[in-house]
Amino acid sequence: MASNIIEKKLSKKDLHAMAWRSLFLQASFCYERMQAGGWLYSLLPALKKIYKDRKDDLKKAMKDHLEFFNTHPFLVTPILGIIAAMEEKGEDRDAIRGVKIALMGPLGGIGDAIAWLTILPICAGLGASLAIQGNVFGPILFLILFNAIHFALVFGGIKYGYNTGLNALASLKTGTKTISSLASIVGLTVVGALIASYISMSTPLVVHAGKATVAVQKDVLDKILPNMLPLAFTFFVYWLLKKGLSPTKIIGVIILLGIVTKYFGIF
Repeated sequence: MASNIIEKKLSKKDLHAMAWRSLFLQASFCYERMQAGGWLYSLLPALKKIYKDRKDDLKKAMKDHLEFFNTHPFLVTPILGIIAAMEEKGEDRDAIRGVKIALMGPLGGIGDAIAWLTILPICAGLGASLAIQGNVFGPILFLILFNAIHFALVFGGIKYGYNTGLNALASLKTGTKTISSLASIVGLTVVGALIASYISMSTPLVVHAGKATVAVQKDVLDKILPNMLPLAFTFFVYWLLKKGLSPTKIIGVIILLGIVTKYFGIF
């Protein structure tokens, strides 16, 4: 009886080569095909080995993989692994294209939630807590933690995608929404904590009513809601972003606001 097991052609070295190349996913980014050039560059070690003696098939595969592609750079490797496994098994080209398109959207969304709303604020918060105390190890700690998690996702993802192949599709597609929601909740909670911890803002205003003296910050604002001013300032910056102001312009507004309020003794 003939065996249905497909002999794996890709080695650990090939998978690592693809993972390293994926770090350049957006190096040739363009608005027509987005990350297609970087995607093909990342997948090439697998394609060249799989189609080593079939130049025409290699050309066809390369042409297919230059089509539009866009996902999150941190989570591109699971897709690379799955597509490499499909290419190795000789799956239909339309099926390969369909799987690639089906995965790039969900993993793009979950990548934003995990990387920018969870990993980044947590690592940056830990680094900032040391930097505020004057410890030079603060930014170093941030870089080490953030990149350690980044590389764990990149190299772990390529192995997971390749070893599980199409079996990973179900878990990836069904679990992305849940993971994305949980990561967003954790990330926003951390951002909220960072607002209270690292945005220092208070007013020295004192109101005199006859013989009574009321400190606006201590006697009014802090009793209504501690850290009210940092929270209000955060919402103000968010409002500016929603109005379409660029980060550069917002920084200019903040500097101008700081100078004016300091001059008049408001903050």
